Amino acid sequence: MKRLLIVSLVLAALAGCQGGSGEKVMARYVPERADDFVFENSLVAGRFYGKALEGNPTSPGIDIWVKLPGRLVADEWYKGAQEDPDYYHHNHGGKDCYKVAVSLGGGASAPMIDGKLCYPATNYRSFEMLEETPEKVVFVLHYPQWQASETVSVSLDKQVTVLPDTYFCTVEDRYTFSGAETLTIAAGVNRHPAQETLVEECLEEGVYALWEHASDQSIEPEDGMLGVAVVVPGALQAAVTPDGIHGICTREVRSGEPFRYQFGSCWSKGNVKDAATWFETVKKQL
Repeated sequence: MKRLLIVSLVLAALAGCQGGSGEKVMARYVPERADDFVFENSLVAGRFYGKALEGNPTSPGIDIWVKLPGRLVADEWYKGAQEDPDYYHHNHGGKDCYKVAVSLGGGASAPMIDGKLCYPATNYRSFEMLEETPEKVVFVLHYPQWQASETVSVSLDKQVTVLPDTYFCTVEDRYTFSGAETLTIAAGVNRHPAQETLVEECLEEGVYALWEHASDQSIEPEDGMLGVAVVVPGALQAAVTPDGIHGICTREVRSGEPFRYQFGSCWSKGNVKDAATWFETVKKQL
């Protein structure tokens, strides 16, 4: 009996290390759902698109999910999606109501050449887990080389750090390129001008943030508001792209030099209720 008790305690401890109630962050490859790569803490969640989704869409954009503060829900939502593909588009204490399409979504980056964002030719194709504990996850997504312009070829290693109890994730992008001494890199968010969701925006040195209506209501209408932002220390500018689609912060880098920034999001049904509170929260990240 004593031996059985010891074995039970060991198994319980192992279960806690592998995603039990002590886990405050998570990130993983999702082979059961089109090669997604999901990340989450107690306040935010989202995903990057993998190979199986190429063409539907091929996009580096971050698909942010809204959620109530508290427990981790991504695994539950993916499990529900096995029976109902639209499971996480319905409210289960949060949902996916943010439209990415071919864009930077909720905080990706891309080279900007001659005033145009030059997206990778594929979604991420491989990944590495650099650190994985109940309170910190660090992963790298690899985007293979693509032709960003007639003369410039680029590849990207995107390192993302997820910590507990924050609306922001930290990114270290390393663009390796030839055909230019430096590249202008833009981190930004989709303003959804075609859907007229934008309510207020904040442009300051190194900061672009917005407060908007849900950008995708095709499955279930959403009456809450979303806050989305990027913070780029040392940015050359914060601006809206000429086509009006993105709010961006830019900085020049040399090949292999890290481009560091943060992206973040919130939901008005959580703790951040209005634009002023969100913008103050964003500016504190600088």
